[in-house]
Amino acid sequence: MTGLPRRAAGEFIGTAVLVAVVVGSGIQATELSPDVGVQLLADSLATVFGLAVLIVLLGPVCGAHFNPAVTLAAWWDGRRGQGERLELREVAAYIPAQIAGAVGGAVLANAMFAEPLVRWSSHERWAPHLWLGEVVATAGLILLVLGLPRVGRANGAPLAVACYIGAAYWFTSSTSFANPAVTVGRAVTDTFAGIAPGSVLPFVGAQLVGLVVGVGLVSALFGRPAPGAEAVTQVAPAPVAAGH
Repeated sequence: MTGLPRRAAGEFIGTAVLVAVVVGSGIQATELSPDVGVQLLADSLATVFGLAVLIVLLGPVCGAHFNPAVTLAAWWDGRRGQGERLELREVAAYIPAQIAGAVGGAVLANAMFAEPLVRWSSHERWAPHLWLGEVVATAGLILLVLGLPRVGRANGAPLAVACYIGAAYWFTSSTSFANPAVTVGRAVTDTFAGIAPGSVLPFVGAQLVGLVVGVGLVSALFGRPAPGAEAVTQVAPAPVAAGH
């Protein structure tokens, strides 16, 4: 497997593993402790560690986006001559791979813990303050992913993005899904990390608003990169945070 199929496969596998980490650690946490705070702590730590490893491993293969919002931001940035150059055919391959991977990862986590392979979540997440949390979480992620290369810190993406997601679990009201593909995937698991299907569309809409805000912030804060600035060698994935 070479070229675009290999990169799309990397996005599929990376997103699947990421969701398996989020959902699986959430299930494990609820089995080990009745305390919701402990459950969220366990889930967030597992996500931070898993995310950092996935970026390091798959960044050289596919860019390690694992997130349609990040893919669209990278495409827009490259289109303006400011980042990695993504063609529309790559965007068209990445996004379906990410969505399929997210669903597959949730099914895999369900299987590992003897849950029904597919069960629509009953966890309603429908409130304006949660949507605002998703705008903030996604905008911050896009600002970080596109901003790091502009300050010559692209090599620090694995640690920086993982740390941001770990923090966003706790400082955003939505616990920082920040990822349309993963939001869809988490609808098929009726566990700690799930989201009811009826709550998916507003979350995705808020994430897309956050994408636009994040791109705007990058332009406002950094403008065009200075000549000789560090090139984007990998774009970090937009992780997902477990809800409670």
